[in-house]
Amino acid sequence: MTHPPLEQILSLRDKRALITGAAAGIGKAIARRYAEAGATLHLVDINAAKLADVAAELSGLATNIQTHVLDLSDKPSIASLWASFDGNEPQILVNNAGIYPEKPVSEVDEAFYRKVMEVNLDSVFWMCQEMITRRARRGGIIINIGTIESILPFKDGLALYTTSKAGVIALTRALAKEYAKHGFRVNALLPGGIVTEGTRAVARQILQLRLGLLKVGYDFQQRLPIGRAGQPDEVARMALVLATDLASYVKGSIIPVDGGVLSA
Repeated sequence: MTHPPLEQILSLRDKRALITGAAAGIGKAIARRYAEAGATLHLVDINAAKLADVAAELSGLATNIQTHVLDLSDKPSIASLWASFDGNEPQILVNNAGIYPEKPVSEVDEAFYRKVMEVNLDSVFWMCQEMITRRARRGGIIINIGTIESILPFKDGLALYTTSKAGVIALTRALAKEYAKHGFRVNALLPGGIVTEGTRAVARQILQLRLGLLKVGYDFQQRLPIGRAGQPDEVARMALVLATDLASYVKGSIIPVDGGVLSA
């Protein structure tokens, strides 16, 4: 077995990476780290303005950045995106996009249910299907972003979100088993307690003295061994590891990036 230099193992030069939900938070942080590692970026998000801002911000790091404004709840749009690559498909796929609207189970209607599932689980399935089908003889790397909520539900009103992300774990394991022999490396990260625009919005609600949320925040903080919230870049660093040859023998792993919450 050869032992290539670390610089070579860590490099994503000559690699193409597709990242969904790339306009903010964890997706944006992953895009930055991949750009630093030399990857060509395909950034996907529904927010055109923020996506353009990210591309401009990273233009000094990556020589080739392409943006794709896409509603991931629309399967034909996903198929059209992959068809546009015309044989030059990304070797790395990061399924990061997700939504987490709150609603008690008793209030969930069909439209709400379908939207959450279409974005959080269905789009991940269709993205993986497209990559595996189109790169059948070439293999590739798939990194799915889940959540610790799918293993340890913590906050009320997120049952549907939790269910959708539990499906991401099951899909990751199934694909890893079935397609490892075809050259695909499929893993998942489970962030927890990461400071993003979404979690800042919850924090603002807590500051408005919504007592239920105040208790949730306190209880979570008490459970957090590291004693602080995480940053998007701390998830991005693990996403970089999984995308490089550092993780050449890592397949079907479900890796928490949660400051130790699941072990507490």
